[in-house]
Amino acid sequence: MTVTDPGLVPDETEHQRQSLSTAGARNLASTTKSTPQMQGISPRWLLRKLPWVTTQAGTYRVNRRLNYALGDGRVSFTSTGADIRVIPQELRELAVLRDFPDDDVLNALANRFVQREFGPGDVVVEAGGRAEEVFLIAHGKVNKIGRGEYGDQTVLDTLADGDHFGDEVLVGGETEWEFTVKAVTPVIALVLPWRSVRELNGQGDVLRAHIEAAVRATRKPQNKHGEAEIEIASGHEGKPDLPATFVDYELAPREYELEVAQTVLRVHTRVADLYNHPMNQTEQQLRLTIEALRERQEHEMINNRRIGLLHNADLKQRIHTRTGPPTPDDLDELLSRRRKTAFMLAHPRTIAAFGREASKRGLYPGTDTIDGTRVTTWRGVPLLPSDKIPISPNATSSILAMRVGEQDNGVIGLHQPGIPDEVQPSLNARFMGINDKAIASYLVSAYYSVAVLVPDALGILEHVEIGRS
Repeated sequence: MTVTDPGLVPDETEHQRQSLSTAGARNLASTTKSTPQMQGISPRWLLRKLPWVTTQAGTYRVNRRLNYALGDGRVSFTSTGADIRVIPQELRELAVLRDFPDDDVLNALANRFVQREFGPGDVVVEAGGRAEEVFLIAHGKVNKIGRGEYGDQTVLDTLADGDHFGDEVLVGGETEWEFTVKAVTPVIALVLPWRSVRELNGQGDVLRAHIEAAVRATRKPQNKHGEAEIEIASGHEGKPDLPATFVDYELAPREYELEVAQTVLRVHTRVADLYNHPMNQTEQQLRLTIEALRERQEHEMINNRRIGLLHNADLKQRIHTRTGPPTPDDLDELLSRRRKTAFMLAHPRTIAAFGREASKRGLYPGTDTIDGTRVTTWRGVPLLPSDKIPISPNATSSILAMRVGEQDNGVIGLHQPGIPDEVQPSLNARFMGINDKAIASYLVSAYYSVAVLVPDALGILEHVEIGRS
């Protein structure tokens, strides 16, 4: 049997070969090789564009002015088949029931809610009608519609899952709806009639007293943001008595402790000793481990329930799309909620969906070069991609918009540079020793957090539909 050298040219036998084959030559040659590659590395725009503040002792306290505004959160529900019920404790998300102590009364209130369904275009309440019911939106989307300055209709707000309106009915007294509410999609609402509240008030003095105290709290002098008012006189003449004032602070400000992402890197000593040329094996293992830690860090800064931006945006800074897909109108509404928006953050598929909606209207978003990369912009604000923003199973996502930096009362990253065995700022690799199997271990840790200094620094466009064309 004749063995053919794979390095020979076609139809050339070993006896006809007149020079060294390429296969033989490779045994004496050094190959040109890349460093180890990793597919999971993303641009990590959030880590790159957030200003980072040094946090001593691992804790950052956000001091704010005293806020009188009562909670105006979102309500959660449970469902059994088609029957939907409000979770009684979630009724504390209504402004006048915040911090209400009696669970029994909340259970009685929850049992009095009646389920109603509306189709697209149906009127839920009409302006001028008697306001005598509390509405909780369990599923679907509605528009609050009011009268413009010249009598035309205008959309005041869009409400969706968990939102509510009419809770002023709990205060009592006869009032009229100042707006019309119309269903945009199929809607399921839970409705509490005023007569049910009145019946309960006849039995529950605790509820009545709590509501009256909540109403008194809303009447304290405060600015449009709900902060304790600073009394100032202006436009006066002569020598009037000037108001005396002071700036009151929150008594229990929020403190952010640094989070940690960690792993143990293991490298066999034989690999580290014998296979270090031309690349240091330990350094390459550490490099890729750090990349993975930074990816996890950005994921946590967006999704973590304690510090993640998706869970820490003020509820008044969360808005819904008007029709479903992300339109130029929706991004304009998002940008209008704050001054000096530094950038927006969205999943690449969400950015593509926005591009489609803009093209339908004959609009072409701008582009800009940031750190050598061309990115989409809208109204001059970069729309940066991040695959860490989740997409739900029904193809909806979110767009974040933020003002950044301590000087602008914005969003900031927190870290603590200068830690022992530091490899990068606030990231270290500490040698843990060699075990009896000759494996060296390194503890690799990244310390970080993210803080929102004032509520309007961060806004979110929620329930963005990216699958609808």
